[in-house]
Amino acid sequence: MGRLVMKFGGTSVANIDRIRNVAQHVKREVDAGHEVAVVVSAMSGKTNELVAWCTEVSPMHDAREYDAIVASGELVTAGLLAIALQTIGIQARSWQGWQIPIKTSDAHASARIDEIDGDKLIKRFKERKEVAVIAGFQGIHEPTGRVTTLGRGGSDTSAVAIAAAVKADRCDIYTDVDGVYTTDPRVVPKAQRMNKVAFEEMLELASQGAKVLQVRSVELGMTHNMPIFVRSSFDKPEDIDPHGTPPGTLICSEEEIMESHVVTGIAFSKDEAQISVRQIEDKPGVAASIFVPLAEANINVDMIVQNVSEDGKTTDLTFTVPATDYARAKETITAAKAKIGYARIDSATDVAKVSVIGSGMRSHAGVAAQAFAALSERQINIRAITTSEIKFSVLIDTAYTELAVRTLHTLYGLDKA
Repeated sequence: MGRLVMKFGGTSVANIDRIRNVAQHVKREVDAGHEVAVVVSAMSGKTNELVAWCTEVSPMHDAREYDAIVASGELVTAGLLAIALQTIGIQARSWQGWQIPIKTSDAHASARIDEIDGDKLIKRFKERKEVAVIAGFQGIHEPTGRVTTLGRGGSDTSAVAIAAAVKADRCDIYTDVDGVYTTDPRVVPKAQRMNKVAFEEMLELASQGAKVLQVRSVELGMTHNMPIFVRSSFDKPEDIDPHGTPPGTLICSEEEIMESHVVTGIAFSKDEAQISVRQIEDKPGVAASIFVPLAEANINVDMIVQNVSEDGKTTDLTFTVPATDYARAKETITAAKAKIGYARIDSATDVAKVSVIGSGMRSHAGVAAQAFAALSERQINIRAITTSEIKFSVLIDTAYTELAVRTLHTLYGLDKA
C-alpha cells in the first residue's frame, strides 16, 4: 500500500462525464489499497470566464477580489468530484485551500506557498480511510485572512506541495497528453514520449516553453525529491493495472536515470518580445538603471546581449521579455530615460525562442556549434543566444520557428524511438 497525490487539470474535469471518469481513476487506486489525495483544477474554460468577468467589471480591479473570484472555479470541481466519489461508494471530502491550510505569501494572483501542514490529511487517511479532494491553485495569506491564488498552472504546484507535505510516494499529474515528449508533437510528428526525465532537464523544458507542467511545480519536486508522473486522464480507468506502469513520463532525480542523452528535448516559445536600448553611455551602473526598474515592475527578463561600440564610449543592451509584458516593459524603460540616458529604443514582437536541453551537454563539446551550423544551412538568422550548463537558447524570427524546431530535433537524433 502506498500514498498518492493525483492531480487532474481542466480538460480532465471539463464536464460531469469527465468528472465521473476521474472518480473511476481515483476508485482504482483506492481499491488497490492506496491512501489518496486528489487536487483538481477548475473545469476547462471556467477560469478564463471568471477572469473575463473581473476585467469587464473593471480593467484595473483589486487583486484581492480577483483572487476571491477566480479561486471559486476549483471549489466547484472539488465539490462535484467529492459527490461523484461518494456516489460510487468512496468516502471523500472536499477541501478548500484555506481549510488545510495552504499558507502563502500575499502576492495576489501569483502567490508562493510558504507552508503546508499535512498532519490533518494524514490523520484522516488513517482514521477515516477518506479521499481528500483539494481545490488546487489557491491558498491563504494568514496575517490578512485573504484567499490567494498561485498563478496559471498553480494546481500543479499545489499538488506537488501537498504530496511533499503528506510524504506521498508519488505525485501523478493527469492531463490531456500521455507524457512529456522530446518536443511538441503538433510541430514534429516524430517526437517521442520520454519514459524518464531528470528534474533539472524538466525545469529547463518547462521554463523554456514546454506547457506540460508549471515551472514552480518542478522546482518543488526537485527540492523535495518528489517523483512526478505525467500521464493521461483519457486512458480508460478499467484498462489500467494500478500495480503496473502505465504509459507516461516519470520526472525524477538524475541518479534514477540509467542512460543520459546528450540532448533530451527541444522547447520553444512564441510568446517573446525583444527590446534594444541604443547608445547608452558605457559606464558602471548602466545595466542596473535598466534592469532594476524592470524587476521592481515584476517583469521577468530573459535573454540579455550587450554590444559595446568601437570607440568604447556607448553600448547597446538587448533583452527579451514575455510578450504579455512587452508594453509595460517599454513604458518602464521610457519612464527611466533621464536616468539611463539612451538615444532610442528598438523593439520587435515577431520573435521566438528555441531552446535545446540535455544534461549530457555537461560532458560533450560542440553541441551548440552543431545547431548554429544547421540553422545557418537553413538560412535561419540568430538574433541572440544564451547558454547554461545543460541548455542553450536562440532567438529567431517567428516565421522560422517550426523549421528550426524540426531541424534541431532531427539533428540530435530525437526523431528515433
